[in-house]
Amino acid sequence: MTELDQALVPLRQSPRDHKSQANYFDLFLNSTFFVPILHVEHVTGADAEVAAEDVLPLILEVDGNDYMLLFDNKERLHAWAKAEVESVEVPGYVLAATTQPPLHWALNVGTEYTKQFIPEEIAWLKDSVEQCNAEAAGETEERIQ
Repeated sequence: MTELDQALVPLRQSPRDHKSQANYFDLFLNSTFFVPILHVEHVTGADAEVAAEDVLPLILEVDGNDYMLLFDNKERLHAWAKAEVESVEVPGYVLAATTQPPLHWALNVGTEYTKQFIPEEIAWLKDSVEQCNAEAAGETEERIQ
């Protein structure tokens, strides 16, 4: 059981509990995730502007929604894929800052600690990251003056 799993348990028990939410989402934003990838040359119809060495996250369509898969460790990623697969490590705050709607996230698929993130939830996380960045920029500016 990972630290993120431990934080998910009380969130599932009391989804509206602000302390559980804050603990889980803070941990999420400060964790690093393994995102399975595809190389551009393996994607048919890839945009010509994307360089051949670039990679794309694996996106799965389920029930009309697109999901980017995230895993909190490589063992879970490989267990889900039933093989060793390539991935990139991305901090949670970067995922939140760069994900565009209507993309969903699916965390730790294939485990009992799976969590789906809907676009509204991701947008809220993105706003939180932007607020923290703005506050940090303001503090840095104050120190310089």
